[in-house]
This record gives sequence, C-alpha cells and structure tokens, in this order.
Amino acid sequence: MDIAFVSNVVFPFVKGGAEKRIHEIGTRLAAAGHDVTVYGRHFWDGPQVTDHEGVTLYGVAPSRDLYADERRSITEALEFSARLLPDLRRNVERHDVVVASLFPYFPVLASKLMTLLTDTPLITTWHEVWLDYWDEYLGRLAPFGKAVERLTAKAPHYPIAVSSVTADRLAELGPSRDAIAVVPNGIDVDQIETTDPARDGFDVLYAGRLIEDKHVDLLLEAFDRVAETAPDVTLGIIGDGPERDRLERQVRSLEHADRVTMLGFLEEYTDVLAHMRAADVFASPSTREGFGITFAEAMAADCTVIAADHPESAAAEVIGDAGFLASPTADDIARLLERTLEGERPATDPARRAERFDWDTVTEQAERRYRRAINREW
Repeated sequence: MDIAFVSNVVFPFVKGGAEKRIHEIGTRLAAAGHDVTVYGRHFWDGPQVTDHEGVTLYGVAPSRDLYADERRSITEALEFSARLLPDLRRNVERHDVVVASLFPYFPVLASKLMTLLTDTPLITTWHEVWLDYWDEYLGRLAPFGKAVERLTAKAPHYPIAVSSVTADRLAELGPSRDAIAVVPNGIDVDQIETTDPARDGFDVLYAGRLIEDKHVDLLLEAFDRVAETAPDVTLGIIGDGPERDRLERQVRSLEHADRVTMLGFLEEYTDVLAHMRAADVFASPSTREGFGITFAEAMAADCTVIAADHPESAAAEVIGDAGFLASPTADDIARLLERTLEGERPATDPARRAERFDWDTVTEQAERRYRRAINREW
C-alpha cells in the first residue's frame, strides 16, 4: 500500500497523542514494506521532503505556533490547509489511501476536496468529538466550531474512532454507528515494562494536562483525607496547563501538603514512565477522555488504576475490570484510594490487559482497515 497521512503536527518534532499515533503506525507499516508519507508542517531541519525512520516527511508549510491564548489557532489550521492543497493535489493519485487526523478539521476538509478528484479513499481518525464542549471552549463562537465539526463528520469518508465512546458521539453528528470503525490508541508495552522505576517515586501518581475536566482538585482533596490515616503515603502530579496555579494554591492549603509534589511537565517521556513504574496507584478522575492513553500506560507499568465513571470518558472501555472506577467525587476517590493503598488489586491483571493496546496489535488493526477502505469493503 501507498499510504498518506495528513497532520499539521509531526512527531517527534511536536509531541502529542495524535501525531505519535501516526508515527508509531507509520513506522511499523513502512518497516513492513509499505510506502508511507506524512504531509505536515516543516518542523524539522533540512529539506522540505526527507526520510525519517523509513517514513517520508513532506513539509507543506513552515513551522508555526499552534496555539493562540491557550486555544488551538484557527488561522493556523486554515493556513496549513491552504498550503496543503497544491502539494496533495500533485501527489494524491499515487497514494492508495489518505488518512487525515482530527483535530483540527480544516485539513480534513482540504484532504476531502483533493480526494474528490480521484478514486483515493479518505479515512479520518477521530480522537474526540466535542459536541456541546464547544460552548465552553469557544463561548460565543461555539456555533462556528459545532458547524465545522458537523460538516467534517458528514463529509463522505471512512471514519475511525479511537474508542467506542468517541464512535458513539461521532454517530450523533451523522455517520451511521455501524460505519464507524474503532481502532484504539496504543502504547509500547516492551518499552514501559523495561523502564527502570524512578528512585524518587510516589505511592500515588497523576499524569496529564492540568485542565478543569481532569478534576485533579478532587484527587488532591481525596488524597489529603487518605493521608490522615496513611502517614507515609505520597502523591506526585505530573503535567502542566491552565489549572496549574490554582492547583498549586490548593496544595499549599492541604493539611498534608508536604506529601504532595507538583512536578510540572516532564520533557522526557521515559521520566513519566519511570514514575509510573515506581507508583502503586495511578489515579485520574477525568470526566472527558476520548481514549485515555495514560490508563493503558499505567496498566502496562503494573499500576492499579483509578479512573472516573462518566459517560464522556472512555476510561471504563480502556481499563475494563483491570482497574477501578469512581464517581467523580472526593468521597468516592478517597474510598478507592484507601482500598488500593491497602493492597486491593483488580480482578484482571493490569499488565495483561495493557497488551491489547500494544502498537504492534494496533497497527495490524489499522492496516486491515486501510485495506478495506481501498477495496471499498468498509
């Protein structure tokens, strides 16, 4: 197969979940003998078109900041889409399939415009579907965001969602639920299992963005209660985001503030894995997760996972009975923290559950779906 991925950000020059998925799947497909091209911004040094780990990187636009006032820049997405058009138009016919990553939406629409001129099928990969979350994210401009999301969902294409929760939400926008394939995000199980535990690790760990939907404030409140009767227990918080200042103030107000450490954003992924390997419990009461990659990583690190039970989170789908679900309240989180710190383990071994999300397995699923799209057998 000749496979083209479209993503304005390119791993490892920009590090995020969507671009890492393309990198992990793309490099494995290239190693298996497929031709793989990634159309993205020119974040790397050197020529516009270059080879990276067997994958052709095609810079259709210069590097640029992706955010404006902590929100993804609309003008960046529009500019990238406009610059994508001529390069993709010249090359689209040589590709067997084009795989465009959401979010943002405009490059997907640009890709669709180009594939309309050929028989090349378009696959979209949906990591999240926002629906009413646009009201919170864009305020008075929310109708614009909703309209573009709906237009993208209704454009003829082959949709892949990273979880059933995301697929169900996408189906609300138009595509038949039966037409939406689910191919999860992945992890490198071997890398996680062979990472040495951090020497300065914590009993309880959180890793992720510090945003309101993650509800780290509830975890802090719950931990402070548990620390009352567990004198040696410690909590580490890895991550950064708009809630960081507020959460640091909350930590200072805790009775057991000396046992909570805010580590901020860790540049090296292996440092995050090392802390997971050292922790007994990984807790993240997030109520909005299109997939929840940290749950899979923590299970592979043999942590007991505590996640939130919420209809907008795929946590239950990811952890199954290899972890525990709490209602997003400090009381319920504290209850489960107490039980897990006392040694209670889930019914299924977390490390074994994590194996289903290994990148090799995920790539096999993606490859089958790409072939089905090419053969019009979706």
